[in-house]
Amino acid sequence: MKKNIGIIAGSGEFGLFVCNQVRKQGYSCIVAGIKGQSASKLQNVSDVFAWFDISNVLDVVPFFKKNGVTKAVFAGKIDHLLIIKSKKLSRSVLGLLAGGKDRSPSAILKTAIDYLASHGIEVIDTTMFIAPAVCAPGVLSKKKPTRTIMDDIEFGWDIARKTADLDIGQTVIVKNKAIVAIEGMEGTDKAIRRSRDLAGKNTVVVKVCRTIQDTRIDLPAIGLGTVKSLVSSECAALCFEAEKMPFFQMEESIELANAHNIVIIAKKQY
Repeated sequence: MKKNIGIIAGSGEFGLFVCNQVRKQGYSCIVAGIKGQSASKLQNVSDVFAWFDISNVLDVVPFFKKNGVTKAVFAGKIDHLLIIKSKKLSRSVLGLLAGGKDRSPSAILKTAIDYLASHGIEVIDTTMFIAPAVCAPGVLSKKKPTRTIMDDIEFGWDIARKTADLDIGQTVIVKNKAIVAIEGMEGTDKAIRRSRDLAGKNTVVVKVCRTIQDTRIDLPAIGLGTVKSLVSSECAALCFEAEKMPFFQMEESIELANAHNIVIIAKKQY
């Protein structure tokens, strides 16, 4: 009899990738899709699927329990603004949020992990399911970085780490060793597009994990959507953290970057 893994699916390709890996490893895939966030294609690749509104997201617990889920993963970003802006959060959700440390993304997710654990559902590390999407250090694009690009990467890297550790955002956009934009609640793609309005083309995007990254929650990722934002904003380069951060739809993404002479580098934190 197959074991069941629950997936709380956020935006982007993360949920689809994890679902496919879960099934490849012999588990049944029980997916809770968040309305307005999760890819509708998940309905076609999961064993059991149901939609949940953020206002009543705690209904995920009885759904998982009904389907025999005792272990679950978060897969993909759930827009923080959905919670901040919602005027229809249920009393149970509001009560849970009130018991948290604050309403930063990581604090909310850790509160959710504790809540799930109190109902017999353990949130586990996603590492075992995302390993095929993680890169070794190196230049992945055909175009090699110039000295100016490398200077911007080095300048932005430590700043990005600090903003990530402060739970502000895990992406900074740099031009000529000046910070153009820091990712906030809007997410990486919108921050990239905002930087185009502020500083024009040829910016450098740097995205990192936290110094101590809880791999159960809010694991940063990049993918085809990220590269499309680079193209539309006429960025010069993207640097992301090697060996930790998954790169989804990698082949297609690098092909697109090559077509637009964008540098993509995976950098290891030493």
